[in-house]
Amino acid sequence: MVQSYCANEVRLNDYERYLSALFIPSNHREAVFGIYAFNSEVARTREMVNETMLGEIRLQWWRDSIQKIFLNQIVEHPILDSLRKTVILYDIPIVYLENLLDARSDDLKNTPPTDLESLVDYATKTSGVLGIMVMKILGYDDIISIRVANLVSTAWALIGLIRSIQFHAQSERLYLPSKLLIENNVDDISIFRLQSSMELSSVVREVINKATDMLCEARSFKNELPRTARKALLLGPLADCYLKDIIRAKYDPFTLSNLGVTLPIRLVISSILGRY
Repeated sequence: MVQSYCANEVRLNDYERYLSALFIPSNHREAVFGIYAFNSEVARTREMVNETMLGEIRLQWWRDSIQKIFLNQIVEHPILDSLRKTVILYDIPIVYLENLLDARSDDLKNTPPTDLESLVDYATKTSGVLGIMVMKILGYDDIISIRVANLVSTAWALIGLIRSIQFHAQSERLYLPSKLLIENNVDDISIFRLQSSMELSSVVREVINKATDMLCEARSFKNELPRTARKALLLGPLADCYLKDIIRAKYDPFTLSNLGVTLPIRLVISSILGRY
């Protein structure tokens, strides 16, 4: 099967979202791939530059380009071409994309969130907003659908940040709340040296508990969501897989497993049963 540029970009750079998007109805799928490809492109800014200024220049180009497509101006880039069609067809507010860019600009500062609330805010801006856009693409913009989409996608981001601790530590980046680290006597250097400890596990547990609570709240609205709307929420079952792995590792972020092979099966079952 020949895939679009956006679909291929998501497959290469954000595999779990790629898998979940395959269950989106075909008439909306390419729009979702466009949104996800944009996210993938700007999310990698920190890894693609070695100077903050270069990162800001890159993000500013995306900001300027987003402004143009909202004026229905053509910008020669396959992701932006897809986005231009999507924002017009599905009435996507520009603020969603601007929030994404602002959060990725914060990535360049190498400053960890101050507390758990700040971390959740970051996860909302970088992931929750994606879930909201996907839900709108499927045609659901009522309060409950948007709330559930935000909860599931924000929880997914929190879990993803825990899974990425080792990756981020290798470039001395940290997304764990500084307040939690101080309260649990965990210093940055020990994390950058990939040193496991009960104290670090306690910090991870607090973040994971927050993600779990958000998923539970989202699922409390299950009976109020049409089955089609649940197609936008299939990151939920994948989140459960990673939650179990983190708990199995006793919240040690340096001993997590690679679960890639089992994820498609979980998605097929969840989609058939209408779970999220």
